[in-house]
Amino acid sequence: MLGVKATLIDGAYHDTDSSPLTFEIAGRACFREAAPKLGVQLFEPIMQVEVNTSAAYVDKIIAELHSRRGLIRSREISGVVVVVKATMPLANMFMLEDALRSCSNGLARLRADYSGYAPVPLPPGGDPPAAMAMAR
Repeated sequence: MLGVKATLIDGAYHDTDSSPLTFEIAGRACFREAAPKLGVQLFEPIMQVEVNTSAAYVDKIIAELHSRRGLIRSREISGVVVVVKATMPLANMFMLEDALRSCSNGLARLRADYSGYAPVPLPPGGDPPAAMAMAR
């Protein structure tokens, strides 16, 4: 979530039943109550990905990127090398380099840089991602 600001306007401390944990629990309860009213949107980090590979493997590379929610931005040909540029969620990049090398017989090279944040899309069923459970 981005741009969240909360202000505590009232509270009390008691020696017998106040602790950092009780204040954290109270804060979470306030967030759960406010989130549906505010229309909370969960965001995820997005990476800018560049894959260099042989033209013979470019279709397999693009299929692998698509399977990980990659959005192909461009495909440039430079001699025998094809440069595929895409954006994709950081969460889907685990073991990506190994997968790309596997589907290209070791002839793919990956470069990834942080790009920004984007809203997490709802799955086809419409149920929010598990990470949104705390906002319900």
